[in-house]
Amino acid sequence: MTRKPLTFSTIGWLLAVNFFVASNINLNAADDASVRANVIIYGGTAAAVTAAIESKQLGKTVVIVSPDKHLGGLSSGGLGWTDSGNKEVIGGLAREFYHRVWKHYETKDAWKWQPRAMYGNKGQGDVAIDGEQRTMWIFEPHVAESIFDDWIREFDVSVYREVRLDRSNGVKVVDGKIESIRSLGGKTFLGDIFIDATYEGDLMAAAGVSYHVGREANSQYGEQWNGVQIGVLHHGHHFGVLPHGISPYVIPGDASSGVLPRISAEPPGDYGAADRRVQAYCFRMCLTNHEANRVPFSKPEGYDAKDYELLRRILDAGWRKQFEKFDPIPNWKTDTNNHGPFSTDNIGFNYDYPEATYDHRAEIIKEHTRYQQGLMYFLANDPSVPDDVRSAMSQWGLAKDEFVDNANWPHQIYVREARRMIGKFVMTENELRKKRPTPESIGMGSYTIDSHNVQRYITPEGFVQNEGDVAVSTSGPYQISLGAILPQEGEIRNLVVPVCVSSTHIAFGSIRMEPVFMILGESAAAVASIAIDRKLSVQQVPYDAVRERLVKSGQILEYHKSSSKGAALDSFPGIGIDSEFAIRTGQWVSSTSSQEYFGDGYLHDANNKASVSTLQFETKLPASGLYQVAIAYSANRNRSSNVPVMIRYGKGEETVRIDQRKAIQSNRFLILGTFYFDSEKPAVVIVSNEKTEGFVVVDAVRWFGVQE
Repeated sequence: MTRKPLTFSTIGWLLAVNFFVASNINLNAADDASVRANVIIYGGTAAAVTAAIESKQLGKTVVIVSPDKHLGGLSSGGLGWTDSGNKEVIGGLAREFYHRVWKHYETKDAWKWQPRAMYGNKGQGDVAIDGEQRTMWIFEPHVAESIFDDWIREFDVSVYREVRLDRSNGVKVVDGKIESIRSLGGKTFLGDIFIDATYEGDLMAAAGVSYHVGREANSQYGEQWNGVQIGVLHHGHHFGVLPHGISPYVIPGDASSGVLPRISAEPPGDYGAADRRVQAYCFRMCLTNHEANRVPFSKPEGYDAKDYELLRRILDAGWRKQFEKFDPIPNWKTDTNNHGPFSTDNIGFNYDYPEATYDHRAEIIKEHTRYQQGLMYFLANDPSVPDDVRSAMSQWGLAKDEFVDNANWPHQIYVREARRMIGKFVMTENELRKKRPTPESIGMGSYTIDSHNVQRYITPEGFVQNEGDVAVSTSGPYQISLGAILPQEGEIRNLVVPVCVSSTHIAFGSIRMEPVFMILGESAAAVASIAIDRKLSVQQVPYDAVRERLVKSGQILEYHKSSSKGAALDSFPGIGIDSEFAIRTGQWVSSTSSQEYFGDGYLHDANNKASVSTLQFETKLPASGLYQVAIAYSANRNRSSNVPVMIRYGKGEETVRIDQRKAIQSNRFLILGTFYFDSEKPAVVIVSNEKTEGFVVVDAVRWFGVQE
């Protein structure tokens, strides 16, 4: 991928200073030459905080050595639209954090810019404020940071901020154990157990623990969704959403004119193959259109409108969904995430980041800052941007009361993936999808297996395409193994790794959610405490002791689905998928109001047509051949009469429109048609509410084999 010389704005430099300028400033503890504690935690993430709190609750001395100025990582760095998945499996200190968020927003003073009654209470697939459970899952960045800071003060945890590990010579290992770590400024930290709670895995790597960067081949662990995913188009973050292909060349259709910026001319690799690429990074901007709190987008130094020529072509093709991930958080603000074929993800410019030096990481972060600030300025100001988009975007800006010491720009880049340990047990998609059992559970995840795009390349047909964006259901909550946070036997004996866990690229796509990191941080501290008390290596800690402690602290180690009055889907012939396990975009609401349904209920779109919502049902059929495709829903006169259902089969795709005001006559399923499916390709059904009127309701989809 062609890269230009880097020039950066003042904001970019401030960001780099916050992240990477060496500092020996100690804000919470005495500035001695060395510090000793039972547990030394390296990192400033939410996992670092929960590990510290649990260590203190278990009577251990603990120190956080944070390379960052601000505690909380992404949870306080802009990701306020929590990727919570099934909230029933979030327990312990993670749940306590979201309870503290709820307590904050129960106060009148919390609603400075927006009356609480005007807040829509929309969350990630559920409500934001769960009064019954006394939790809140959507929040402003500064609120999260204040909770983490208050928590640390409440438990009197010593924190050394902006103290970076000497990654070359700063980790002293004696007889397979870390004896001490030293900062670039010369401060030494001695401990019994060390916890690497960074997004990058710097301590783990410096100690010599095995790790992986990039995507493993599908063949390595018997997976489907891990390696290069040429031809897989999930989510809508690809160029297949456009009515025609987009040329990647400076002069459309003329390869000799050169390739546009931010497109790789390198071959993308073979389907399922391994590579060293990592999924794209971005900043989770906190934006507002509330004028009293808005800072208009400014032109960053080094801005070049040519960087966004590809986006201009996308807009000229009619794409108009750039506002669909302006997810609302309290006080007329957003957590703004990547959305569509060209957005805030800076695809292809982060490959070096996981193992880069501090200085090179600073350059990468500056590049991402310039790119994303330039993107927003382009959309709000460039005359080539269609008027409807430009006028709407110009009403937005950075929130004046967020990230106030960093010119209102997030202090944390979204490191979606960096190093991943190769530990005692490797989590794969097979454990997440329950194809294999998971031993020794220390917590649970449940969010969709979610990888963002990894590369942008040129197809053989001469068009631009994105690759690597994958969204696959885990079919409910899954367990995470104790061995996934422990180095292999024979490697470091007193290190626990709750963030860069032992998992494949695609499994990490679900595990990497902030609530899960908090869960694993607490679990890591429990392991550390037992190892100290019993004078054992972390690999020797008995699982029964870990389990006893985690259950006592409120962790959820297995999931028992509530009893349901719905019918069992597997009592019908064929291969079925309940709506609970469909890949969702947009807003879907669970319900059991109708008299008949499968499983725990069905989904409907709440008759909300503000943006398009989709449900994607996907499976691998056992053999190639003809299959009837059928859908289940509950009919009612308030339903839509023209629901589009797209069936993707072996030779193409077809869209069928159904009238959900009409009852299904027999067997609970409406037959959509008979199609030939190739067992080597995913069988896909996508239900949408695009251009519908009335409620769109979906209960389940089934494939029935047909004799030829």
